[in-house]
Amino acid sequence: MTVVIWVCATLLAVAAVLVVVRLTTGPTMLNRMVAMDVLIAIVVAGLGLEAALNQHATTLPILVVLSLVGFVGSVSVARFAARDDKGERA
Repeated sequence: MTVVIWVCATLLAVAAVLVVVRLTTGPTMLNRMVAMDVLIAIVVAGLGLEAALNQHATTLPILVVLSLVGFVGSVSVARFAARDDKGERA
């Protein structure tokens, strides 16, 4: 089990480094927002991995809050970036 956790942690660390590179070099705001959303997903997966390693469920509220923050942030940026077609307003 320890080998699996170390492999997963290594893959998450590599993914986080690649996402941070994409976050800093993203040409548009939407690319950076997608990178930030993926980074939040990596953090959630890392916290879930830590909870599995220590065999406790006290991290669950933090996982739920981070997931909701990521979702609300993505939706807000998507609504902000959406263009009004034919003068319609939401």
